[in-house]
Amino acid sequence: MRRPVPWWLVSVVVTVVVVATGALPADDARALAERTVPILVFLAALTVVAEMCAGAGVFTAAAELAALVGRGRRAALWLLVVLLATVSTAVLSLDTTAVLLTPVVITLARHTRTPPLPFALAVLALSNTASLLLPVSNLTNLLADHVLRAADVGFIGLMWAPALAAVLTTVAVLAVRDRHVLSGTYEVHPGRPAPDRPLLVVAAVVTGVMAAAFVAGLPVAPTALAAAAILMLATRLRRRPWPVPPSRLVPWRTLVVVAGLFAVVQTAHAHGLGALLADAAGHGHGAADLLRVAGVGAASSNAVNNLPAYLALEPATGGDPLRIAALLIGTGAGPLVTPWGSLATVLWWHRCRQVMLDVPAGTIVRQGLLLAPVVVVAATLALVAAH
Repeated sequence: MRRPVPWWLVSVVVTVVVVATGALPADDARALAERTVPILVFLAALTVVAEMCAGAGVFTAAAELAALVGRGRRAALWLLVVLLATVSTAVLSLDTTAVLLTPVVITLARHTRTPPLPFALAVLALSNTASLLLPVSNLTNLLADHVLRAADVGFIGLMWAPALAAVLTTVAVLAVRDRHVLSGTYEVHPGRPAPDRPLLVVAAVVTGVMAAAFVAGLPVAPTALAAAAILMLATRLRRRPWPVPPSRLVPWRTLVVVAGLFAVVQTAHAHGLGALLADAAGHGHGAADLLRVAGVGAASSNAVNNLPAYLALEPATGGDPLRIAALLIGTGAGPLVTPWGSLATVLWWHRCRQVMLDVPAGTIVRQGLLLAPVVVVAATLALVAAH
């Protein structure tokens, strides 16, 4: 039986073809590379940081602390998991939450004899809806931050209200839906000691400093690279094994596929896609106009994927910060309905299968249909109210 052609190889071939044939003009290709290469470098560095933190026991320690602080109440434990997923997504990105927090949370639920599916689905939801606060929270945010900086607009100042509304709406809807499962108590067990406490402390401190640097507005790629280098050095000095084989520390296949998506979208823009999408997204920045932009962004993200959807629709915003913010809401908090709407959802689904939690595609779709409309509308109206 012939093995299917890997997506990363397809991406390489397509990128080479569109550049070599001139379908993607040289100037456009150069401008695209200048904008996206630092973002891909950041993603690679942040993945290494997250893996080093996982190897040092940061995520496990945080989950065990949540179990102790919850004092045997399932509702309190769920709220602490929600807080952990929100902070992880905001500071370390939605993909980190999907990959590294998902198996820890599922294990925590099983350890406390709690049905794991509501916990896992909360992580899935928040790995998308909690990704609006900082540029580093989502790759679409990093793409937008490039434009917002040129307009001298601060990202947090623009996005704090929709970010808060998206998280609170998500938590409220899920709390009502899962209220029966989350009632009752569990038996509290003492946490296991960290395999290397000094390394755990170093990882936690470096991550905290890195997060503060992100909030302060320091360049994200150099900051993440510095944090990755420090944590790799600390791991070697403590003579600890790598969390994963060195060949898998950097997700190069994912980076290649993302780069290929960028090239395809840019090529389509060079051949008239921009005018078509501009008509769909409309004009203006009143409440109805912003809801339209967010809705088109959410629909496009669920149809294809949020990264190419954002890049395709960005010119339709005309550089207006409010329209960019509305597009970020649609492409960040909106791709909840289809399993391929965001990379985080794909990664989350894969991690669930790895830890033997079967989640049918219909479950993802039903949760997305429940959450996406209300979260996108609530976040967009919060944007209007705040600005």
